[in-house]
Amino acid sequence: MLDNDLKAQLKGYLERLRRPVVITASVDDGDKSREMLELLEDIRSQSDLVTVEVRPDDDERKPSFALSSPGHDISLRFAGLPMGHEFTSLVLALLQVGGHPPKATPEVLEQARALPGRYHFETYYSLSCQNCPDVVQALNLLAVLNPNVSHVAIDGALFQDEVEARQVMSVPSVFLNGEPFDQGRMGLEQILARLDTGAAQREAEKIAAKDPFDVLVVGGGPAGAAAAVYAARKGIRTGVAAERFGGQVLDTMSIENFISVPHTEGPRLAAQLEQHVREYDVDVMNLQRATRLVPAGDDGLLTVELENGAALRAKTVVLSTGARWRQMGVPGEDQYRNKGVAYCPHCDGPLFKGKRVAVIGGGNSGVEAAIDLAGIVGHVTLLEFDDRLRADEVLQRKLRSLPNVAIITSAQTTEVLGDGQKVTGLVYKDRVGGDSHRVELEGVFVQIGLLPNTEWLKGTVELSPRGEIVVDERGQTSVPGVFAAGDCTTVPYKQIVIAMGEGSKAALAAFDHLVRTSAPAPQVEAHVA
Repeated sequence: MLDNDLKAQLKGYLERLRRPVVITASVDDGDKSREMLELLEDIRSQSDLVTVEVRPDDDERKPSFALSSPGHDISLRFAGLPMGHEFTSLVLALLQVGGHPPKATPEVLEQARALPGRYHFETYYSLSCQNCPDVVQALNLLAVLNPNVSHVAIDGALFQDEVEARQVMSVPSVFLNGEPFDQGRMGLEQILARLDTGAAQREAEKIAAKDPFDVLVVGGGPAGAAAAVYAARKGIRTGVAAERFGGQVLDTMSIENFISVPHTEGPRLAAQLEQHVREYDVDVMNLQRATRLVPAGDDGLLTVELENGAALRAKTVVLSTGARWRQMGVPGEDQYRNKGVAYCPHCDGPLFKGKRVAVIGGGNSGVEAAIDLAGIVGHVTLLEFDDRLRADEVLQRKLRSLPNVAIITSAQTTEVLGDGQKVTGLVYKDRVGGDSHRVELEGVFVQIGLLPNTEWLKGTVELSPRGEIVVDERGQTSVPGVFAAGDCTTVPYKQIVIAMGEGSKAALAAFDHLVRTSAPAPQVEAHVA
């Protein structure tokens, strides 16, 4: 099942086990069960501390396997073969069940251990989803830390009957005690914040008590991380308030144009960004959404108000709030989001195997999504507003060569249709003839560009007609002491490497501003007549 290189890597990881790990397999006579047993045997052969027990007659999902350790109350199970992006989740689960200390702050670990109540989580994932491992790993760790928590990670493509019955149309989808809990990327801190009702208030009180920062970075994507590192290296008091550290990078499948790194994946790069920032004396405040920027008053301090009611003060601010997927803004889109309307073909594509879907958008992102989906789904209809596709010619040639793809240009999507539970089709208007047409399908993947996260800044800093923060060559905004960088600004070409450069420049400009505004006034010599 595993090649020799992967076995060697696994053996190195399993040398970190501190206590026995028991793998209990639930199998039937199917091919997937046989594949799973091969995988488990490969794991067992790499460590004397790992044993495998096979139970074909139990009532668990098949194929699936549980991880436990004698003398420890742990309820953690994988349903399916956790390969692809989830292989890392499996390795981490083995290590954590085996006593290897997890990478989380002591405060978060203590909060997880002290969480009251009983919780049974089920997470549906797809092997191609780069967002799913964060959720699976967070809930696995919670199950290891707290005996009142159990977790099952389920490969949605393998358990299609469950996916259909529970109407799972987006991954990761998490159920708690049999009821829908949440969808999309979540970390352990976010999950605990949902479960521990007093956590938000405690965090707000802690934030409100913080001393002013020399540089406060708002946003934790590539631009924000670079700004934090460059500011901290100047030896000044630096803070980062981020809604989710990593930003859009977390939703990026493959990165092949980050100079000096031939290939990486978004979540991996996001983790490296946060790790690099935390190596410096930076106060990282995660899960914090900014709602208002107040220009400096008589005390010379800027104020950033947060959604939880707290406020942070700083001598300078670097805005790096990034951007998000642009929505169509048509009837039915909000109603059927995650019920057939999706924005990540890599994550959610496997859930539409053999079905009919549409891709909205004929740029590079839309055409690439249509090409990827064509290898999974039954049929793809690509709709482009313009009279021609805007993607690179090489991508267009590939798309047109696929037999299960239809391309419709001059098409304005006007409505997403559904039966109250899931998407059943869409309506588009022919921009040439004016007629409306209905397309019967089960999924709609929206790929029409990005929207800057700057609504909260309207009326405070100058914004372009597109909502981007207007900056000069130094990253300075229209408000003294406020700088900006990354995809939320007017700087062209929204690329990771450009965002990092702009973030670094904004931090250097902020430091220069601090030096100039804090310099002593010139001495005036008195002249005696």
